[in-house]
Amino acid sequence: MDNNENSSNNQEVEILAVEDSLTQQLQLQNILEKNGYKVALASNGKEAIEFVEKRKPSIVITDIVMPEMNGFQLCSQIKNDERFCEIPVILLTSLSDPGDIIRGLECRANNFITKPYNEESLLCRIQYILMNRHLRTKEMAEIGLEIFFRGKKHLISSDRMQIIDLLFSSFESALEKNQELLVSNKKLKEALNTVQTLKGLIPICSSCKKIRDDKGFWQQVEEYIVQHSNANFTHGICPECTKELYPEFKPKGGD
Repeated sequence: MDNNENSSNNQEVEILAVEDSLTQQLQLQNILEKNGYKVALASNGKEAIEFVEKRKPSIVITDIVMPEMNGFQLCSQIKNDERFCEIPVILLTSLSDPGDIIRGLECRANNFITKPYNEESLLCRIQYILMNRHLRTKEMAEIGLEIFFRGKKHLISSDRMQIIDLLFSSFESALEKNQELLVSNKKLKEALNTVQTLKGLIPICSSCKKIRDDKGFWQQVEEYIVQHSNANFTHGICPECTKELYPEFKPKGGD
């Protein structure tokens, strides 16, 4: 299926984006609309509930930290209402606190997306939820499970599919962050190697004082140092060279 067909199918899907930051709200809207989705916007949980009451969206994507009503509370209110409980809810989170996963299970969220999010990952999560909507029906058995985490008891009433989706999305997000960290570490290592280049043995001509680089070319000392460090040169002339090159020049106070 090509991009035009995907966009055509996406036009039947309306996504409610709930984000209190105008900048991030517009960024999310731009990503979704350019991929053919209909988008509605809300700035907090209360506005989102008012919208859902009037028009039922296909998916709700919501930030967690918001005024009026946070993302967990919004998700819980949607899932506890028989009219709207089948609406998939995606939580936008930094996942800096493992407790977010527990709270996500408690409010029966369907998916996590970490911020800042990758556009491709966001679209893949949406497509995954849309393709698996037929598995999320009222006939699915719900389970009540009590767990203890950080000294507190939590009741998890999400259905099996929601639990699996949420845990897999959390694990996928952790892998993505780990991959980003590996790339950053690699770049940092390369940068440090560049900075440390001048610490090793440097082949230099004992006569003309040119330096041989890694490719076997001979360079002037100034050129080599500028290329392999952050140093720059200013040029002057020392007293010894002044006497040799300009014997007629008499510095002030000299004999």
